[in-house]
Amino acid sequence: MTIWVNGEAREVPAGLTLAGLLELLRVGSGPGVAVEVNAEVVRRARHPEHRLNPQDRVEIVTFVGGG
Repeated sequence: MTIWVNGEAREVPAGLTLAGLLELLRVGSGPGVAVEVNAEVVRRARHPEHRLNPQDRVEIVTFVGGG
């Protein structure tokens, strides 16, 4: 199925969870990573159960600290 990740179309397996997508993209799901699906933030605790649907729009933001 096709979903949008940070503005780019991607083909992913049907039934993929948000946690599965982050693993597929090699993005951690720990502190410093925020994910929204269709303009709604999805809490980290819900990543394993949140199933993606065709044409979902996913935005992944990684925060990096420094000084």
